[in-house]
Amino acid sequence: MGCVQNALAGLYGVKALILPTAQGVTKLRETVILIHDKSADEELVRMAQKGELAAMDELTRRHEKRVYTLAWRMLRHEQDAEDVTQQAFLSALEHLDGFRGESTFSTWLLRIASHAALKLIRKRQGLKTVSLDESTESEGDESPIPHPEFIADWRFSPDRLAGRSEVFDLLEAALVELEEKHRVVFLLRDVEGFSVKETAEALGITEANVKVRLLRARLQLRERLTRELGDPQKALKRHQHA
Repeated sequence: MGCVQNALAGLYGVKALILPTAQGVTKLRETVILIHDKSADEELVRMAQKGELAAMDELTRRHEKRVYTLAWRMLRHEQDAEDVTQQAFLSALEHLDGFRGESTFSTWLLRIASHAALKLIRKRQGLKTVSLDESTESEGDESPIPHPEFIADWRFSPDRLAGRSEVFDLLEAALVELEEKHRVVFLLRDVEGFSVKETAEALGITEANVKVRLLRARLQLRERLTRELGDPQKALKRHQHA
């Protein structure tokens, strides 16, 4: 649910979410758990680097679901997502000695998975569609960013919406409607929590391009979700924001 809440918070008015005190306490607890998990990962990585396969098995158990979910959201195909997941862990094992802890193990692993998924996407595309590479899409990114057609406050805040299954389904459906290059940036940046720099490195594009694609993705997703989650009583007419 955390990934969904992160994504929704990024779309909520495209502004920061200020949590009430009680929610702040929950956030603090989640942070403590995250720190604990990070420390455990670091120890498991050290053990795996020494050749203890049981440690790698535990790392796989901890992160397999998250890697598969990212691969599936990028590829929308179960078998391909399974193949990418397996490939990501095999590659991580092969290059584990080169992991220096400059990022968390999970970020490093997800970067490997995203590379594998992107390679498969490019293989699918061949020469018939626009590449995800920056060199062939600068014109598209420089075109005017469309203005939202429907603007309204959401009836509930992202933290309340994140636990509702219909909202999860709605977000998944909206993601499918995005162009590939925009969906991938949104998944890495807003769902998986990559930094702008990490997203740019993973995709082989500039940080400026990451920001533009992310803005396009957020605006399209927000409008799509706002039509379902927005309060009609607080909607702005088109001439009010033209």
